[in-house]
Parts: sequence; C-alpha cells; structure tokens
Amino acid sequence: MTIDRRDFLTGTAALAASSALVPPATAQTAAAGSSADAAALAVLDQQAEALLTAYPDGAAYLGLDSGKRLALKGKLTDRSAAAEAARRCDAAQRLARLRKIDRAALSPTVATHVETVIAAHEIALDGWQRMPVGDMAFLSNNNYRSTPYVVTQGNGAFVDTPDLLENKHQIAARADAEAYLARLEAYAAQLEAETGRIQADARQNVLLPAPFNDITVAQLRTGAAQPAAEQGVIRSFAEKTAKAGLTGDWTARATAIVDRRISPALAKQADALAALRTRAPEEGGMWRMPDAADRYAWLAEAATTTKRTPDEIHESGLEQCRAYAAELDPLLRAQGLTQGTAGERLAALGKRPELLFPNNDQGRAELLAYLNTVVAKLRPSLPKAFGKLVRGNLVIKRVPPAIQNGAPNGYAGPGALDGSTPGIYYINLRDTANWPRFELATLTFHEGIPGHIWQGEYTFDLPLIRTLLGFNAYSEGWGLYAEQIGAELGYYEGDPLGRIGYLQSMNFRAARLVVDTGLHHKKWSVDQAVRWLMAATGYTESRARSEINRYCVWPGQALGYKTGHNEINRLRDVAKQKLGAGFDVRGFNDAVVQAGGMPLGVLGQVVDRWSDAVPA
Repeated sequence: MTIDRRDFLTGTAALAASSALVPPATAQTAAAGSSADAAALAVLDQQAEALLTAYPDGAAYLGLDSGKRLALKGKLTDRSAAAEAARRCDAAQRLARLRKIDRAALSPTVATHVETVIAAHEIALDGWQRMPVGDMAFLSNNNYRSTPYVVTQGNGAFVDTPDLLENKHQIAARADAEAYLARLEAYAAQLEAETGRIQADARQNVLLPAPFNDITVAQLRTGAAQPAAEQGVIRSFAEKTAKAGLTGDWTARATAIVDRRISPALAKQADALAALRTRAPEEGGMWRMPDAADRYAWLAEAATTTKRTPDEIHESGLEQCRAYAAELDPLLRAQGLTQGTAGERLAALGKRPELLFPNNDQGRAELLAYLNTVVAKLRPSLPKAFGKLVRGNLVIKRVPPAIQNGAPNGYAGPGALDGSTPGIYYINLRDTANWPRFELATLTFHEGIPGHIWQGEYTFDLPLIRTLLGFNAYSEGWGLYAEQIGAELGYYEGDPLGRIGYLQSMNFRAARLVVDTGLHHKKWSVDQAVRWLMAATGYTESRARSEINRYCVWPGQALGYKTGHNEINRLRDVAKQKLGAGFDVRGFNDAVVQAGGMPLGVLGQVVDRWSDAVPA
C-alpha cells in the first residue's frame, strides 16, 4: 500500500517540511539560530516538566520520580473529570506558547522537536473536543491507548497501577516506602474517580459493550476478593522493604490501605459497571454511540497520523492480505499444506504438537526461556543494521494471571532513562496453544529488540518531552519494521517455518486494518470479526477473540501498525532510488530510529534531510 502526501495530517507536518529543511545561510544566522534553539529547547523542557506533573505515572515508568522530581514519587495520575478538564486547559495554553516560537529561526533538528510537540498537542486538543468521553490519552504515558471507555478489560487504574507499583516503584529508603503507601492511597482515589466518570459517560449513552462489561466486572471482583497478603502490590512491597533493610510495620500499613480503600473501591467500580449491564450494547463496535463516526474518525487519525478514511483503510487491508496469502502459498506447500486458504493452512500448521509448548507452568517457563534465546541470538547481528547501538535493556515476563483474560497477547513497557530498571516485554501465556514456536521470534523482534524497547532507548538522547510523547503509527510501524530487520539480518536462514511466522505476522497486521474498520465503521459483529480474522491468519479462536476484544475497546489503535510500516518502507524505497549505490541501510535505520516518535509526515522530512546529507 502507498500513502499519498495528501493523506497526512495537515498543518504541523507541512510546517515541519518548510522549517526543517532551511539550513543556516551565514555565521550570523547560525548564531541567531543557536540562540533561538536554546530558547525553544528551554520552552520544551518546561513543557516536559508540566507533562510529568500532569501525568506522574510517566515519571515512575521512566525512573524520573527522584532528585528534583522527588515530589512525584508519592503521586499517581489524577483520573478525575476535574483533573482531565485542567489538563485540557493547560494543553491549550502550552500550544499557544509553542505557536509563538519563530520556527524559521530554528535549526532543522530543533524545528522538528517543536513541530512534533505542536502536533501532539493539536491532536490531543482535537481529541478532547471530538471525543469528550472515555480516556483521551494522547499526551499521557499511555499515548497509544485513547478509547471512548473510561475502564475496560484492557485499561483503567486496576490494569495500570499494580504494574507500576510492582515493577517501577523503587525503594531504597524510608521516604521511598512512605511514597509507596501514598501511591496506594492514590490508587484508591484513581478507582473512585474512574467510577464517577463511568457513570457520567453512561448518562451520555456511552457504555462499555456487554461482553466486555462482563469480563471487566469479573476481573474487578476477583481483585476485590483477593486477600491483601496475596496481592502483588503487597508481596512486592514486603520484598522491596526487606531488601532495603527497612524495619517497621510497612506491610501492615499497606495491607490496611488495601483492605480499607482499594478493595472496596474495586468492588464499587465492579458494581457500577454491573449496574449498567442491562443498558449496554451487545455488539462490540462503537458505531452505536452518539457521534460515533466523528469519534472513530479522530481515533483513526490519531492512530495513523493520516487523514485516510475508514473505507480507504479497509480496502487497503484487504489488498495487502491477498498479497501476503500469495507469498505464503509456496512456503506452506513446501510444508505439505496444499489444501485450503492460507489461513486454514496456517491454522493446521499451528496445531502441530511438535511446535507447541505444554500448556502448564513448565511449558510456560520453557517458552519464556526460548524467547530469551531469540534475543541472545539476534544481538550479535545488530551492528549490521545500525551504526549507533543502544543497550537494549529488557526482561521478558508473562502477563500477570490476574489480568491475562483482558490483556493483549503481547506488549512492552519502557525502562528507566538511567538504566536502573529494564524495559519489560510481556507475553500473555493464558494458553500456550496461542504461541506455536515459529511465531515467537517475530513477536520478540517487535516487542523487544530491535522493536519497542530498543527504539525507546534512542529517545533517551532527545529532549525529555520527545521521550514523554508518542505517536502510534511511528512506534508500531517501527515495531513491524523491526520484524523486517530481523528477517533481513538472516535470522530465518535455514528456517522456513520462521519465515512463515514472519509473513503470518505481517499478514495479521494487514488484517487488523480490515477488522478494526469492519467493527467500528462497517458494523460487523464481534463473531463476524473473529471468524474473518481466523480465516485470514490461521489464529486459534482464543487468540483471535482476544485480539478482537482489544480492538473493540481500543478503537483505531490497531490501524497504526501497517500504516506506519508501509510508510517507513515507502520512504526507504524513495531514498534507495535517490541515492543508488550510496544508500546504506544502517544510515537509513539510524535516521528513522533516532528521530523518535513523530507524525509520519514529519518523519518523511527527516528522511529527506538525511538523504540530502549523504555524500554523493
């Protein structure tokens, strides 16, 4: 699929095109640019601090809640309607200040930083206006996950905050432990605030669809009923305080907060959702809610940073799936699979016992160990793909069983900027039949190295605000491109099954374009979408349903993957044609990965500048 320039979001990207390509003409203008750059970067630094204050969860995830930001250590993001309104007002003020910067006076690099931050604020403010319900997350650390629903099986404080507390809150002194207790209190407040917003949105006829209401209520009730001593937030707290050598009644104090506030808040949220069950739509698409077409259009624009219509996206997905099926056909025939569609043959391949891990704790441990061997095998080849290498600091974990029924099949979270905590690549192991061995390398390249965790570490060299802000089409497009890098580095040489897994992954992302628009624009039922996805990809019903459930509650997010991947490859093809023998894929990869998250239109200008600078 190709994307015409007219399809990109207008305004900011066009400004970036002009400002980012104007070099300083003289020493005098260079000095002026340096002064203007310093002033612009100071503004960006101030705005980064404002974002950390507005979304302190992001400070915790990046290990920034220490030193001069120690006050953030005991805070969590306020999820109340009043706080959301304040964030919208603050964002509008920041955008007004950004627009006053004379971008023509800036160096190309700093101009790109400014334009990218402007774009993020423009998209966010557009979202607050067009989708005044649910969670407009574009400026938060969950910037990929805007949704018309405040809480679902895949988002909400009950999903996010236990992970933050267990994996990101570091304890070295008594003050850190006190901050942990403060965050437990704040967690209860998050739950209480969300419950009020769920009820407010329901008065606007925005209700979580019934099947996901059931899943979410069950998860919340399980959490509310779990004894505090068995909860991860308590067990990990006890381990951290003991490791730090802290004496005192820390566990008892934390347990009291769980019993007094958190468990009742979880139960109250479950009750609030359950009370809305009879009014909730049975189907998962958002097309039944008020202003659905415009709300979905914004979600698609935010996810892809293009103006492509749902119909255009749907048709492009169908076209790409047909192309991948044709490419898979001879590989599947070589495995003795000659009958049926590509999806049916992939399904048969995925059921072969020798390709599956046992569906028990031992099998799950073996699967995790295998993923680590994939990382170890690929690392030595990375200098062939990149001129500049980062650490690639990560650990691989299973999705916590408490949330696995509502969680995605795989995802990643960032490590601390100073390397004190690694990035985490999560894989959902509720059913190992969902993960035949030949698919796992590709998933690891996407989520870990050289995918999300690898790419995220390059942003640590950018101004802080560029690390805080993200763009779904860029990051997920890079994730798919990282899968491609793994293949281009020869990982699948002599491994035709691995090659099949790689193409299956690409085909799956193309299929997402079809089912997401099918659900929310073409009014498909959940079962229709599940059947179509199974037929196209060969996924098990369990895995396909998990995917469809995710698209129902995060409308549009799945559209960014193939949109971004296709655009990165289009830019690469243009650069190759332009540079001929002078094209070096390492230089191209460096240019893209070091650019950091940005709209696809701005990325095109970055690549143009890189190719212009390559010696003839």
